[in-house]
Amino acid sequence: MSQMEGSAAKTGSLDLIGIAGAIKRRGDLIQKLSALATLVILVAAFSFVNGAFLSSANAMTILLQTAVIGLLGLGMTVVIITGGIDLSVGSVLALSGVCAGLLVKAGLPVSVGFLGGVAVGTFCGFLNGLVVTKLKITPFIATLGMMLIARGVALQITGAAPVSQLGESFGLLGNGALFRVVERAPNGFPRVIFPGIPYPAILLLVAALVIAFVLHKRGVGRHVYAVGSNEEAAHLSGVSVWRTKLFAYSLSGFMAGLAGLVLMSRLVTAQPSEGVMAELDAIAAAVIGGASLMGGSGTISGTMIGAFIIGILRNGLNMAGVSSFIQQIVIGCVVIGAVYVDQLRNRR
Repeated sequence: MSQMEGSAAKTGSLDLIGIAGAIKRRGDLIQKLSALATLVILVAAFSFVNGAFLSSANAMTILLQTAVIGLLGLGMTVVIITGGIDLSVGSVLALSGVCAGLLVKAGLPVSVGFLGGVAVGTFCGFLNGLVVTKLKITPFIATLGMMLIARGVALQITGAAPVSQLGESFGLLGNGALFRVVERAPNGFPRVIFPGIPYPAILLLVAALVIAFVLHKRGVGRHVYAVGSNEEAAHLSGVSVWRTKLFAYSLSGFMAGLAGLVLMSRLVTAQPSEGVMAELDAIAAAVIGGASLMGGSGTISGTMIGAFIIGILRNGLNMAGVSSFIQQIVIGCVVIGAVYVDQLRNRR
């Protein structure tokens, strides 16, 4: 009789787990659809206010502005799914871009300089992971410390001055575009017929597809969700919790390095002061897209939608003549609203 009761209890537990999973998936879908609806409403509203909003030139501008937010948001999403946070991505972005600029300035090829910049970003993320997993310091404090360290190093090695005269090839990644059509006007000046698809947008799409594949089709991706859902249960199931977190933070640093290359390449100058508060945009993109700050929940597609919401919101407010200070207030309110919705979803 006790064996039958145990079997029934086990079956009941499995049923409850299945029901909880179904509710969670439904909640994630609702959150994603809500974010998508918000994106459509923003596009419609800004198009009504300013007819130039839907022009091809402005669409390319939005893609460029969103690329950096999206790259940071993708790495941030993986960290948030594990139940952590990475406040250092803005500073790591600056340090990676500065290191790439200094390497190119020293005479190395641009490709080598870019690889060096990405390596620096990945190393910073790796250090974050070690501090969180081995020193048992909370992610908030660990990454806050890295934020100060990376920014300080970037300012120190450049003397707080921009690294300029990097050459035209340095700006190809940030300013180049695929399928760009340019013709020479009668006055002798070039005229852009089609601005093309910016390289940063292509890089963002490729990165999103790769990370989504890893999260949903590879074992390490399943481990990321398992650690965020229940770290102790994941450990008892044989998941290497510390290796999984190390992967997440290293990936976040890698993506911050890529974002730094894109941003500095757009400027054709390595600015050690760039990326201030960029971590908040990354967190906002992830949370608006449905990632839960409690861990265990989040999707790459949702983060992409969140990144475009932030990018379109900033672009539309700029075109409407709204000051940058008011924009910060609006973005802050959007973030608070997204976190509140996340809390309501977790209560359910």
